[in-house]
Formats: sequence, structure tokens, C-alpha cells
Amino acid sequence: MTVRMDEKECFASLVLRLRAEGISNIELLTAVEQTPRSQFVPTGMEASAYSSRTIPIDCGAFMEGADMAVRILDQLKLKPAHRVLEVGTGSGYTAAVMSRLVERVLTIDRYKTLVSEAQRRVDSLQMRNVIVRQADGSTGLQGEGTFDRILVTAAFSAMPRFYAEQLVSGGSMIAPLMVSEDKCRMVRLTKTGSRFETEVLFDAPYLPIVPQLAAWL
Repeated sequence: MTVRMDEKECFASLVLRLRAEGISNIELLTAVEQTPRSQFVPTGMEASAYSSRTIPIDCGAFMEGADMAVRILDQLKLKPAHRVLEVGTGSGYTAAVMSRLVERVLTIDRYKTLVSEAQRRVDSLQMRNVIVRQADGSTGLQGEGTFDRILVTAAFSAMPRFYAEQLVSGGSMIAPLMVSEDKCRMVRLTKTGSRFETEVLFDAPYLPIVPQLAAWL
């Protein structure tokens, strides 16, 4: 059996699990199908690429399980004209999927190793609307204008309002918040004019955000 056939079968299993959760967004599922997740996992972990388990990657980071990744993207409600900021590039997988659905993705990470690897992967897939940059995501990102959607994949102790200020009116941000020492939840913040509405979504496995650029990795 070819690797491509294995990928198709694993994707089909993922779709069945997602539909059982009520996720059936055709555009999103098509973007996931067109973005081979096996190319974003470490060598030797390809068999787990579409599983629901978290997968360790370089620099002490991890990829959320495939189910969780798509669940979060479904909550973003992405549209073709959107500009998206992702804080926490990781493997580059979520940025790659989002790039098939939106106008532009800017993704940042504190680790040079992760940024370089993510850049290599999106280049190999010829994704021209993804910008990968090494940056400190703990205090906001100035000079980049506003975004329709912001996705944060490292947990804050409180909703990062400095990112909320970079949302357009009607835009939304999804970020994990620490609710105890070992538990965090995904929360959505929606901006309407100068007001913000907060909605708790679901528990998530993310780690607390670390400030400043990594010195060695």
C-alpha cells in the first residue's frame, strides 16, 4: 500500500470522527485533505499524523492532535478575504491549512528552529500567502496592522487584550487561557466596535506562553 493511500485512509477516519462531533465544513475539510499532515510530523511519527494524540516536535513543543487542530480551525470561521495572525507556529501545519482558506497568514514563533522548519514545509507546498517569522509573541505584535482572525497556541493567564486591539471590528481571536496550574481552555474574543464579547469553547492541551526569543533554538 502506498503512503498516499495510507494518508487518504487516515484522513477518512479523521473525517468520520469530526462529523461525529458535528464538524462538517466542506471548505475546511477540503483544506485539511489538501495539506498532507504526514509532512509536518517528525520522521517516524507519520503513522500518528491523523490521530487524536499530541505529537512532540523540536524545542519542547508539540502538535495538537489532528481532531483538536481541526476543531479549533472550525471555530475560527475563516473566510477567503481574511488576514490571519497565528501566535505559535509550531510545525507550521495550522498555518498551512489556513492558507488554503484565507488571503494571508502571518505566523510567528520564538524558536528559530521551528520557524526554519515551518518555512521549509510551506515552501515545499508552494504556499505563497504564508509569512513565517521569528518573533516574541508574549507582548503583542506591532507594526503589522489589523487582522480579521488571531489564533494563539500558547496559553496566557488572562485574555491578551494587546492582541485584541489588533482585530478589525467584527474580528475574533481564539486563545488558550490557564484556568489552573495544569488546565487551560480555549476562549474566543469577538470585537464589535470598541466592545469585546468572550465565549469559553472547550478544554485544550496547551502550555503557558514563554516570553522573549529563544536564545539557542
